[in-house]
Amino acid sequence: MAFDISFSEEKNQLLKVTRNVSFEQIKDLLGTDSLLADIVHPNERYPHQRMYVVKVGHTVYAVPYVINTQKSEIFLKTAYPSRALKRKYIQGDTHE
Repeated sequence: MAFDISFSEEKNQLLKVTRNVSFEQIKDLLGTDSLLADIVHPNERYPHQRMYVVKVGHTVYAVPYVINTQKSEIFLKTAYPSRALKRKYIQGDTHE
């Protein structure tokens, strides 16, 4: 079953201003080599969430999401840079 990807436009505008990244960029990169991983959310407080690990430029972003099977939808919650995920998924990359 194919899922549509959606997100809050208000959150998207906030990400553009505060983190210089957008959900549109991330959505476009999901089908490419820039998608480094699709993992279970590491925080036990969010057992219903998964997390994309996406490389945008020299930065690795954690992108938590939820799957709504009733709507056949993946809803992106936020995106934030993660040095820990960068160390884990990009061996030897020294750009900060």
